[in-house]
Amino acid sequence: MKKDINFHKAEGVYVVAVKEWDKEFLAQDWNIYVVNNSEKILETVLVVSRGSSTDKKTSTLRFNLKNLQPQEFKKIEFITEEVLSFTNEYLLTYFSEDKLFERSFVFEPFSISEENMVTLPVLDTEGILAK
Repeated sequence: MKKDINFHKAEGVYVVAVKEWDKEFLAQDWNIYVVNNSEKILETVLVVSRGSSTDKKTSTLRFNLKNLQPQEFKKIEFITEEVLSFTNEYLLTYFSEDKLFERSFVFEPFSISEENMVTLPVLDTEGILAK
């Protein structure tokens, strides 16, 4: 039972959106990454993504990113322009030092935009930090 599991709050870990050039489609696209800005190895990193608006929902997607080294990042997914108006949620779960960590990250509707970009940890670029 989930209520019997002792989850710890993930700290030093972020979900971010970065606008990047896609060589295949010759366009600027938003990509979602998980960033490990801690000094710990994250093991068995699992991410669940889903989006919703008042009348629509996206599919729920699950990603196994395996392990994430300290100061490392990995791409989760490409996010289409059509869902930037949705609330997009990413549930991150991983093990570190024999403990289970979990945290939910949310991009509010229209928060993924060039006007909201800040300098991101580890990636050495600008993008959007999920709350």
